[in-house]
Amino acid sequence: MNGGPSARSATRAYAWGMLALLVLAQICYPLTSGTTRARLTVATVVLGYLLSVGHALLSRGPRTAFALIALASGGGFAIEALGVATGFPFGSYDYSGQLGPKLAGVPLIIPLAWTWMTWPAWLVATRLIGGGRAREWWRWPARIGLATLGLATWDLFLDPQMVAEGHWVWRDATPALPGLAGIPVSNYLGWLLFGVLVMTALRPLAGAAVADTDVRDRPMYALYLWTYASSVLAHAVFLDLPASALWGGVGMAVIAVPLAVTLLRARRTGDDHAGAERARADVAA
Repeated sequence: MNGGPSARSATRAYAWGMLALLVLAQICYPLTSGTTRARLTVATVVLGYLLSVGHALLSRGPRTAFALIALASGGGFAIEALGVATGFPFGSYDYSGQLGPKLAGVPLIIPLAWTWMTWPAWLVATRLIGGGRAREWWRWPARIGLATLGLATWDLFLDPQMVAEGHWVWRDATPALPGLAGIPVSNYLGWLLFGVLVMTALRPLAGAAVADTDVRDRPMYALYLWTYASSVLAHAVFLDLPASALWGGVGMAVIAVPLAVTLLRARRTGDDHAGAERARADVAA
C-alpha cells in the first residue's frame, strides 16, 4: 500500500466525511416514513457505496476498486437476477417498486448494498486474522470465512427491516428462523454462498494491496462497529423489531466484538502501525 502523507490524509478525510454523512442519514431513518423513508434508504445505500468504493480506490488503488465493483456490484446483480428468476439461492421472492428503477427484476440500488458491506467485512476479517504471508497457509481460508460471516450476519438485520418496509417479499417463507417470519432460512444460506464466492475471489483479483490493513482503514472499522451497534439499537427501540435485534445482535457480534477488543488492545499498546509494516513485506515478497 503506497502513498505519501497527503494521500493518506486525503483518504482519511474522504472516508471520515462520508461516514459522517452516512451516520446522519441513518439517524434520520427512524424519524421518517413512507416515500421519504424509501428515498432515504436509497440515499443511505448510495452513501455507503461511495464510502466503500472511494476508500478502496484511495487506499489501495484502481485495481482494488475495480475488483470490488466487479465482484460485489457485478456479482451482486448477477446473483440477485438469478434469485428473482429462479428462486436460487435465496428462495422465491419479488421486489416492490419502492427502491427505484429495476433491471431484470432487481432494483439497481441492491448491488450497491452488497458492495457497501463487502469491503468493510473484508478489512475487518483481515485485521482480525493478520497478514497474508505465503508460509502461513491458514490465513487465507480463515480470512475468507470471517469476511463471509462479517457480510452475511449483517443480513440478520437487513432483511427483516426491508421486509417490514415492504421492499421485497418471499412467495414461500418457510422454514424461517424463530421470530423472523417472512424470511426463509434459504435466504441466509444464499448470503453465505455469495460471501464465500466474493471473498474467495477478492484477494486474487485485487492483488497484494488487500492482503493487510493499516491506519487508513480505521473509518471502515468504525463503519462496521457503527452498523452493528446502531442496528441493534434501531431494531430494539425504534423499529419494533426485537427478534431481528436479538438475532442480528448475536450473529454480527461474532465479528464485531473481537474487532472492538482488538482495536482497544492495539490502542493501548500502540500497535496500529503493525499492519502497514506487514503489508510492505507482503508486497515486496
